[in-house]
Amino acid sequence: MTQAQTQAQVELKLYSFDEFIEWYPENSLLRYELHNGVIVEMPPPSGKHEGVVGFLSVQMAFQILQMGLPYRIPKTAFVKTPGNKSAYSPDILVQNYDNVVNEALWDKQSTLCLPASVPLLVEVVSTNWQDDYYNKFGEYEKMGIAEYWIVDYAALGGAQIYR
Repeated sequence: MTQAQTQAQVELKLYSFDEFIEWYPENSLLRYELHNGVIVEMPPPSGKHEGVVGFLSVQMAFQILQMGLPYRIPKTAFVKTPGNKSAYSPDILVQNYDNVVNEALWDKQSTLCLPASVPLLVEVVSTNWQDDYYNKFGEYEKMGIAEYWIVDYAALGGAQIYR
C-alpha cells in the first residue's frame, strides 16, 4: 500500500539556504525562516508585538538620522548564519548600508551574511520565545553580531526560563 506524503513530512527534509530561497513562495502572505535546515512558518504577530516593533523602529530611525549614521532598517531581510543552515528574518534589523557592497546575496535575495553589515538585531518575543532566547541568540553570537536585543515585553520567555 502506497501513502502520499503529508505536508509535514515534506517539510521535514533538511534544506540548504539556497534550496530555501528557491522554495520560498513569491508574494506569500506567510513568513518563513530556515532553522537549522528546517523551514519554519512564522506565526502572525499580535497587535501588541507590532506596536513594540513599530515604536522601537521609529526611535532607532530617529537616532540613526540624528547621528548621521549610514544605517537602514529594512522591512524584510534575512540574516544567513554560517554553515548554510539557518536564515532568520529579525523583527528589527539595523543594517550598515555602507557594507552592502561586500554582501554577495543582498541585491537578489535581501540577505546579509557579514557581521559588519549588522550592527544591531532585535527580536520581540512572541509564542516562539525559545527560538529568540536559545537558537537565534547562539547563532548570532557565533556569527559575531555586535548587539542582539531580546525584547520580552510580556515576559513570555522569562516566565518559562525562571520556573
